[in-house]
Order: sequence, then C-alpha cells, then structure tokens
Amino acid sequence: MLLEAVLSVRDVGRLYEIAAVLIRHGFGDMVRRLGLADALESAGHVLKWQDAAALAHMAPAARVVRALEELGPTFVKLGQMLATRVDLFDPEWIAQLGRLHDHARAASFEDVRAQIIEDLGQPPEEAFAEFGMEPLAAGSLAQVYAARLHTGESVIVKVRRPGIRAVVEADLRLLHRLAQAAESQSPALRIFGPRRLAREFSQSLRRELDFASEARNATRMIGNFAAYDDGEDAAADPGEPPRETPILIPRVFSSCERLCVQQRVEGIAGTRLDLVDEAGLDRRLLARRGARAVLKMIVEDGFFHADPHPGNVFYLQDHRVAFIDFGMVGHLTEERRLQLAQLLVGLVRHEAGMVADVLLAWTGDEAADKADLVAEIEDFVARYSGVSLRQLRFGGMLNEVLAILRGHHLALPSDLGLLIKAFITLEGMGRDLDPDFDMAAEALPVLERALRAHYAPEQVLRRGWASMRSLLADVSSMPGELAALLRALRRGRLDIHVDVPAVRAVGTQIDRAATRLAVGIVVAALIIGSSIVMTVPGGPQ
Repeated sequence: MLLEAVLSVRDVGRLYEIAAVLIRHGFGDMVRRLGLADALESAGHVLKWQDAAALAHMAPAARVVRALEELGPTFVKLGQMLATRVDLFDPEWIAQLGRLHDHARAASFEDVRAQIIEDLGQPPEEAFAEFGMEPLAAGSLAQVYAARLHTGESVIVKVRRPGIRAVVEADLRLLHRLAQAAESQSPALRIFGPRRLAREFSQSLRRELDFASEARNATRMIGNFAAYDDGEDAAADPGEPPRETPILIPRVFSSCERLCVQQRVEGIAGTRLDLVDEAGLDRRLLARRGARAVLKMIVEDGFFHADPHPGNVFYLQDHRVAFIDFGMVGHLTEERRLQLAQLLVGLVRHEAGMVADVLLAWTGDEAADKADLVAEIEDFVARYSGVSLRQLRFGGMLNEVLAILRGHHLALPSDLGLLIKAFITLEGMGRDLDPDFDMAAEALPVLERALRAHYAPEQVLRRGWASMRSLLADVSSMPGELAALLRALRRGRLDIHVDVPAVRAVGTQIDRAATRLAVGIVVAALIIGSSIVMTVPGGPQ
C-alpha cells in the first residue's frame, strides 16, 4: 500500500535516511505505524532498530528538534513553520521548535561565484566595486556577502545556496506522500491536518526560495512606511529638513530568483541588548517604536513581517528600528483585521461574547460542543475581570485562548497562526527591551481606532454600495440563467450532481481492494507457474 503511495526509485534512498533518523531519535513506533518499515524492508533496506534508545532520555519535543536539524534544510524550515502554529502545539513544543537554528556550513565560494556569474552576467568583482569572499552568514537556503556598489552604497548580497532547490523539491515530494500516509493511517496525527500543513509549507518554502518575491515584499513594505510617523519625535522646526521615517526597511537595488542585492543595515542586532545599553539607546522608546510599527503592519496595512524575532530586527544610533528578511510575510483581509481588533478589544474589555463570536468565525463553527466552548471562553474572560490594563499579558491570554481551541480539536487558518505567533513574539521582544513594556496600552488605541474607522459613516456607505452593486449584478443575470434552466428542463438535459463524500470514500476503498486482489492473483499465478517450471526435468526448455 505505502509502496504505491510513497516510494519511487529516486526517493527510496532519502526515505531510508528519514526513517533511520527517526528511529535513532526514538520515533521507531511512528516509522512502523506509517508503514515505512515494511515498505523499506520490501525494497531491500534493513533498518537498524538497535539505535532507537540512543536519545530516549530526552523530552519528545527536544528529540523532534534534534531529528529535524539532522534531516537538513527542508526539515529545519518545516520545524520553523510549525513553530508559528501556536494553535496546534503546546507552548513547550513551540519553544523547542523556536530554537531551531538555520545555520549551515558555507558552500565553496567557487560554486557561489559561478552562480553569481550566471545571474549577473559578469563576475562579482566586476559587478561590484568591492565584494567580500567570506560570507557574513550562512544558512541552510542562502549565504550573505558584504559588497559595495560602484555608486558607493554599502550592500549585502544574498545568494541562494547552489543546488538547494533540487534537494528541497525532493524532500517536499516525500513530505506530501508521508503526509498522505499519516492522515490515512494515524488518527493521532490526523487532527493536525498533515496534508494541509504539507501544502501550506510547500507554498511558503517555495516563496522563500524565490528572492525576487522577497524583494517585492520589502519594496511593498518600504512604500507602506514611506510617510510613517509614530509620534515619538518632537515636531521639526519649519526651517529644518524633514526627519527620516522612524522605521527603516532596507532598499532593494536588484533581485532575481537566486540573488538579491539590498542596502546594508549598520546597527545593533536585536539579539545584542548589551550593546544597546553601551550605545546609550533608550530601551523604552525602542520597545514602543517597534511595537507600533508591527501593529501598523497588522492592523492598518494587513501586510506584516511574519517572523519579527530579535535576529530580524536592528536598532540604529538615532533610535530608528530596522526590519530585515521579508521571506516570510503574512497577508490579512479587511475582514480578518476587523476580527482581530474585535478579539483583542474583547479580551481587554472582558466581553466574552465578542471573543467567542470571533473564535467561532475563525474555526468555521466546527466545534463539537459550541455551548461548552462558549462557556469555557466566558470563564476564561471572567478570570481577567478587574485586572488592570498594565497587568494584562496579551501573549499569555492568547496562549490560553489557543489552549481552549486545542482542547476542542479546533485549528485556526494558517494566516491567523502566523499573526498570533507574530503578536506573541512582539510582546516578548518588547519585554526583553523594557520589563515594564505595556503591550495592551500600545495596542488598544490602534485597535479601537481601527474599529471606529470600520464603522465610520463613509466606510459603511462604501461597503453598502459595494454590496448593492453585487446584488444588482446577480439580479440582472438571473433572467438569462432562469431561461437556460427552463430550456434544459424542456429538452430533458437537466443534470443534477450530488456529491456524497462518504460514498466517494467507499468507491476509493473498493478500487483499492480490487487492485490488491488483482495483484494477489498475479502473484499467485507467478508462484504456481514458477513451481511448474521448476519441476520440468532438465530445467526450463
């Protein structure tokens, strides 16, 4: 069964590596339950089960992280994507997956140089006034080099690791097939939606491999912050030149699928808070500024940095905040932004009904017991009644809400998983900078402003007019559609299609059973035939 679903000649070797790593990290039972052991042994590969106890003393989440790191770049990225699914995994798992490091040994410069020549049409030493041959950083998918343009600007050159796409595509092919096996054969894994996760991960990783897409994201973000003012700086005198925007998004000079040339950010990495103090920067101002910028991305623009961890943030000497690496971004519709504002305002204002309505809308009203879910939400909100705004912890509250959803086996759409992860990360960064950072106080004015804007008379009229035009368009098309329906009925050509998923599943099972029966008959015939041949005196003639 699994040979048909998973194995192909080019994938058997890699599948054997995956199974061996899983066994070595104590997940042999999963290898058996997915049918990998039988499939590989049928293909002639012998698994070493004695390795299974090597790391058995470690917690399961830690063992998963070790296994993902050993399996290579695709699986490291998979773990990082799963770390954003705070609606599916407990905080312990999210914390472990968040520790996955995207570091790798640098590829040889000769290979990188050859690829740069293909992309730019000339050697890097000619394309740039200066080009450092030692990478500033080396990740599983890309390497970053320092360079200087002929016009004098200091830049970084992000180069995709040579040959990495073929490796990633092979792993993605296997992941899709393994997800199918997991969903059909493991009820414990089925609640996570393995096939949906594999599909979302493939789309995300392919976008991340395309540096032209990352460049477009950065350019769009630059436009969103072109005229941004967070109100932290005093107004400039009329005679002074206009101040720079408080948020820096590095300018993109050129890009293609495998290479991107961007402005180099000269600042203090968000991971080095000791240097922030040495530079005399105001931590409270930086925390407020970063939080307001991300809130603008989420609530106002609906286009946000989906991975705003300290490694992707820099603090500049003039108290500006820079964001880098836009390979992973999130998109929110106007409806999603409104729902987010309602959820967070409901949490702060202790309005359980508003919170429950939003969560049911997000999960598709699929709760097995809606009354029980609403009762849990009301109890949760009631526990925070009387707590002052300054004492509220958005991250903790959102984690509790997600725990309630997990208890009811409800998962959020992927865009909301990214959003809530970004929100929780943002609050954590703010408290690292300033222990007294008040995320609720920063977010509430922005959220309430968004709600007021949504229900402003001109916006209500705009949405009403759009709905009216849609309705009129539907009504105008009805006579023609009704006439076509009557003509089909008169001619006896009216088709009615009824789709019953359960019946389709039965048909699939019958088809598989017939295939197995046919294979069994063929195998039996071969065995009987070979037995007859072996009894012929003097051997086959």
